[in-house]
Amino acid sequence: MRKLHILSVIFKPFSIVYRHLKHSLVTMDKTVKLSSGYSIPLIGFGTFQIHGQELIYQVLDYALGAGYRHIDTAVVYRNEEYIGSALKTLLPKYNLKREDIFITSKLISQAGKDEGFVEQMVRKSLFNLQTDYLDLYLIHWPGVSGMQVTHPDNVKYRKATWNALCKLQREGCLLSIGVSNYTVKHLKEMMADCNGIVPAVNQVEWHPYYYQPELLEFCRKQGIFLQAYSSLGSSNTSELRNDETVKSVASGLQKTPAQILLRWAIQQNIGILPKARSRERIEENLALEFEIPAKEMKQLGELQKSVGHKFAWNPETVV
Repeated sequence: MRKLHILSVIFKPFSIVYRHLKHSLVTMDKTVKLSSGYSIPLIGFGTFQIHGQELIYQVLDYALGAGYRHIDTAVVYRNEEYIGSALKTLLPKYNLKREDIFITSKLISQAGKDEGFVEQMVRKSLFNLQTDYLDLYLIHWPGVSGMQVTHPDNVKYRKATWNALCKLQREGCLLSIGVSNYTVKHLKEMMADCNGIVPAVNQVEWHPYYYQPELLEFCRKQGIFLQAYSSLGSSNTSELRNDETVKSVASGLQKTPAQILLRWAIQQNIGILPKARSRERIEENLALEFEIPAKEMKQLGELQKSVGHKFAWNPETVV
C-alpha cells in the first residue's frame, strides 16, 4: 500500500500539470507564484562550478540570448562578483532591466556566527551582484559550517540565519527567502517558529534516480515551491543521462536524454536549474516544449526503485 501511496503522490501532480500544459507547452516564459507574492521562472540557469570572469560572461551571454531570465548562484560558488559584473554589461545588450531578471543566491550558516554575520554576508552578496535587492535568498544547507552534523547547535544556528533573512525580507532587500536541502523534519521544525514567514522555496536534489514524494506533498500543502538541482545527475558522471530507460524515452520522442530528464521535472511543476557552458547545451536545456506521455513518465519514475541513488550531499544526517 505504501508503494501505491508514493506513486499516487508523485503522479497525481502530473494530471494537474497536464491540464495546464496541454493548452500551452511553452515553458520558457512560465512562472510560478510564490507564497511571498512574487513570481519565479520555472526554468533557471545554474552556475555551480562555473568560474572565472571570462567564462561567466560568456555563458550568461548565451543564457540571456537564449531566453533565460533566472540566474542561480551561491556564496560558496565563488562567482557572484563575476555574475554582477557580467550583468552590468549584458542587461543593456539585451534591452533588459534589473527587474526583468530573477537572481537567487544562498549561504550556509557558520558556527559561532550570529544574525549580524548573516546580514553582513547577504549585503556582501548584494554588493558582489551589483544590485540593491535579490529576488530569492536561501539557506543553502540545514547544517552549519564548522560543526558536526550531529551537533544539537545546528538547530540554533539555522534558526538565527532564518531570523536574519526574515529581517532583511521585511526591509525589502530580499524579496523572497527560502531553504535548500531541507527535509520534512527540518521544515516542520522551522515552521513551528518561522517568524511568520513560510519559506517560499525548497531547492533539493530531484531526478528519476532520487526523489521524495513525501517531501513534495508536504511542500505543496505548505505553499513551498520545490526546485530541483542535479536534474541530470552529477557533473562528474553521465550515468543518469546514459541510463537505458532515459535513452529509450529520448529516442522515442526524438529528444536528448538531458531534455527528457529536465522535462520529467517540469511535468511535475517542479522548477529546474540546468547548467551548461556551450551555447548548444544552454539552448538545448531550454527547448522543453514537448510532453512525455504518462507511460514513459511512470517508467522514469520507477528508476528510483531499480537503480536509484543520490549524487549530492545527504541532509538526512543533519539533526
